[in-house]
Amino acid sequence: MKDFKNVWIFAQAQRGKLSPTAYELLGAGRKLADDLGEQLCAVLLGHHVEAFAKDLFEHGADTVYVCDDPVLENYVDDIYAKVLADMVAEYKPNKFLLPATNLGRSLSAKAAVFIGTGLTADATEVIINKEDGQLHATRPTFGGNLMATITCAHTRPEMCSLRPMSYEKAPLEAGRTGKMVKFAFDPARHTSLAKFVQFIKSEGDGLDLSEAEVIVAGGRGVGKAEGFALLKKLADRLGGAVAASRAPVDNGWIDYRYQIGLTGRTVKPKLYIACGISGQIQHLAGMSGSDVIVAINKDAQAPIMKVANYAVEGDLYDVIPAMLEALK
Repeated sequence: MKDFKNVWIFAQAQRGKLSPTAYELLGAGRKLADDLGEQLCAVLLGHHVEAFAKDLFEHGADTVYVCDDPVLENYVDDIYAKVLADMVAEYKPNKFLLPATNLGRSLSAKAAVFIGTGLTADATEVIINKEDGQLHATRPTFGGNLMATITCAHTRPEMCSLRPMSYEKAPLEAGRTGKMVKFAFDPARHTSLAKFVQFIKSEGDGLDLSEAEVIVAGGRGVGKAEGFALLKKLADRLGGAVAASRAPVDNGWIDYRYQIGLTGRTVKPKLYIACGISGQIQHLAGMSGSDVIVAINKDAQAPIMKVANYAVEGDLYDVIPAMLEALK
């Protein structure tokens, strides 16, 4: 395993944009690379993606590996995974972090199979064990009731998909440069039985939670699906997005894509308004990084009230209308 060196991150680029997860992975990867005394490298796959290398260098990448080809313009997991497997075979990275996005979850699993290594999926924390240099990846398990730390002792690279918003973005260092390595796409090897047909953008009814600076979230205390219409009014007034804890999702009041917590999404908005949410540890893990937390709850002893910057004791069906009136 001595032949395997350096920390890699997968910089997801789709439809002309570099995903913010690339900067988060660079932030997490930099600490790992420094602890190991190795380089931090980014991998770019796609078409017309070379220009993103400058941004990756300025956010901490020492080397950027680029495979740029028209076939890679649209994501097909078999093809992307085979390219990654060939790149790993040639350059032999020690650790490899990918984002636990929809694309990253699919890609990391398939790539790990092609590479012949282990994968820790949907981790929230990664560290280097200083005694043996192994990657320790921690992720929620048993419905978020336990946290498991997983290692991959016998194969390399040690792979991990890291949940978005788990780490701060790497800082910008304008003018920083690095080394670009181009990897040739081989149409004879990089094939798939699957075929990209069409991209249809989801017509959501609000902002992407990962981008929202204001989030209004509801819990069991909302009481019914119709109650989220009131939360949406407040979110719209503040230019924010609606979210939920696990209970409303389990009850079918709101779709899973809005769930915040260990078994949902992790967010870091400037303002998080928790309405009728008790604040169990599973939910707090998904939103405790918010700049300002406002809790509205009839139970003054609810855990969320203890972590909130502003705790409002009262019925959300009284408090939110009053807030809407004051915000006119």
